[in-house]
Amino acid sequence: MARADVAARQLLDRIGWTDPPVDPARIAAEVLGVVIAEVAMPPDISGMLVREPERVVIGVNEDHSAARQRFTISHELGHFHLHKGRSTIIDSDVRVNFRDQVSSLATDREEVEANRFAAALLMPDHMVRSWIERESFQTAPELVERLAKSFGVSKVAVSFRLVNLGLIPTPVDLGYE
Repeated sequence: MARADVAARQLLDRIGWTDPPVDPARIAAEVLGVVIAEVAMPPDISGMLVREPERVVIGVNEDHSAARQRFTISHELGHFHLHKGRSTIIDSDVRVNFRDQVSSLATDREEVEANRFAAALLMPDHMVRSWIERESFQTAPELVERLAKSFGVSKVAVSFRLVNLGLIPTPVDLGYE
């Protein structure tokens, strides 16, 4: 199991969160003391993590869907837990690189790890498998749609999570979402 999966599971176990949907904003604010701010951002920027001496702030794009905001908050919590050294991290559809002392620290790996943490936090392996065992569905697209609704995430996120957990062989063709 990857470090990101372990960290997400440990956080959920520590706070006793046992059922979907997981609320990353509540975890951030009430458990970790992280301030969540919905702010106006360009469409290609999903969110950012800012570490100040007295507080930590996650900014999330106010124009993005609720499911995307939940994933963004979880992603930034991944950076918060796994990548301690940087004071500001901005996540966008376009890669933002800063030329500074951390520019050579494999930030692509960090983004992959933060995404993995977000998926594991919002769709924990044990919760997904338990949900699948007790629910009935006829097709993979139906499974994806119902899981997305139950877990409060996008169908695309569910599809990739199911592939990564080895529960379906390939992502479900969702057409346009």
